[in-house]
Formats: sequence, structure tokens, C-alpha cells
Amino acid sequence: MVSPHVAGEHYNDLQAFLVVARVGSFTRAAAQLGLSQSALSHKIRGLEARLGIRLLTRTTRSVSPTEAGERLMQATAANFENIDLALASLSELRDKPSGNIRLTTSEHAAASILWPALERFLPKYPDIHVEVISDSTLTDIAAERFDAGIRLGEQLAKDMIAIPIGPPTRLVVVATPAYFAAHAPIRTPHDLTAHDCINIRFLTHGGLYTWEFEKKGRALKVRVEGRLIFNSIERIRVAVLAGFGIAYLPEGMVSDDMSAGRLQQVLDDWCPLFPGYHLYYPSRRQPSPAFALLVEALRYRK
Repeated sequence: MVSPHVAGEHYNDLQAFLVVARVGSFTRAAAQLGLSQSALSHKIRGLEARLGIRLLTRTTRSVSPTEAGERLMQATAANFENIDLALASLSELRDKPSGNIRLTTSEHAAASILWPALERFLPKYPDIHVEVISDSTLTDIAAERFDAGIRLGEQLAKDMIAIPIGPPTRLVVVATPAYFAAHAPIRTPHDLTAHDCINIRFLTHGGLYTWEFEKKGRALKVRVEGRLIFNSIERIRVAVLAGFGIAYLPEGMVSDDMSAGRLQQVLDDWCPLFPGYHLYYPSRRQPSPAFALLVEALRYRK
């Protein structure tokens, strides 16, 4: 019979192994688990020594499970998820909801939607802890052990439950008055190809965003060029305000700048509405009570 101490040791080390195998990195896994990299490596080596078999293949650039590691993942991952859900569900028996919630979101969504909601939500539930990771990539929330993500509706995978948390939005073409005064006028989206446009690169697939327009049912995509490329729309806003070209940004982000005359808009009738921000999570996952409360706090109501 396995002693409680040994069983607990196996549980903790197996949990550590699953996180490393999922994210493919000791650095990221250590951050998620709240351990140092050396402590995490010690755990994995101890587990491999007790089992008498190597579970992970390590290179200078990546970490991946061996055949034995893959088998162990398939046999244990679902059980660990069920245990985590069962532990989380116990908070229903407490007077106050509690638990940890990890979210991945873009910086703009975090500032414009998530943080205002959290300011109202967190004082009501002092035992609920929220971790927010701002990232421009389309994160695999299951592999990275996030409870949910926040992205624009059109970016979501089909197997996700998606809940609108903001109104439909649109992107607008803007630059400073000085830029427009010094350059050729822009009457159609194709005119943008002759201008210095500030691009965004999506790190998920590495490509530059192709600017999308629509007018009277006619869709048009334009590949623009310029001297600046960012992976953050906040950096793009700073650059366009400094006069370094034309940007295509969420209207809500630059509405104050346009009202104050710092930026001007062109091609207004070519800028369509897009689905707004959504909270998304895997359809197979049973939300914890704490998470369900946060969903209701974020849910968009017209």
C-alpha cells in the first residue's frame, strides 16, 4: 500500500510534469506553478527516477514528452482536470465564493473592458483571486492552463463557448492633421498603398494584418506598407499620435483623440462593424462557481 506521503509526492510531481509537457517550457511551467526552474527540474528528475523511465526530451530550445510521457499524459490529464474541478466546486459550500481565475487578454480589452469590470467585481468577492496575462497572441488556453481568454469575436475557435462582453466595434483609419496635410488625399482604401501605414504583426501566425474594409456589401482587403510594425495596438496609437503615419485602430481607443483634434479620420464609410470582445473557454469545461460569477459580471447587456 502506498503511504499518504508518497501518494502526495506523486500527485505534485505528476501535476508538475503535466504542466511542463503542455506548455513545452520549464520557464513558463515554473511561472505557472510558482516554482523556481531548478526546483521544477528537481521534481521532474525525481519522478523519472522513481518511475525508472525518461518522460521528457529536453533540447536547448524546447521540451517535449517522450513516448512514455505521452502515455502518462493521456492516462492522467483528464483525472487531474476532474480533481481540480471537484476541488473548485467545494467553494459552493462556503459562505463566500473563492478560487483562482487565470485570464489571457489583449492589452486593449484588459484596459477598456476587463479592468472596469474587475474594479466593481473584486470588492464583492475578497476570496476570489484573478491573474491577468496581457498578450497579443491567440493563446491556446487549455495548453497554457488558462480558465478563459478575451478576444474579438471573429478570432475565436469553433469549439469554444463565447460570451459577448462588449458591444460591436469597428476599426477606423486615422492620422494626425499634419500628416494628412503633407500627403496625398485618401479617397479609397487602395490609396493607402501609397502612404506610410503603421502595421501590426500577429505573433500567433507571424503575418501582418491585412486591413479589411467594406462598403455597400463590397468587401476589400488592402496590404499596406510602412516603416513601423508593432505587435501591440497601444504602441501603434503612440506612434500615430507622434505623426509617424496612418493607423487602423479600434474606434473606442482613439475617439478622445479625434474629438480633441489630435487625430483625424478618413474612409469613414469604408469601416465596417466587427463582433466585439468575447470571453471564451472550452465547451467541455465545467465552470467553477467563482468563474461563473465573473462571467456574469463581464457579460455584455445592451
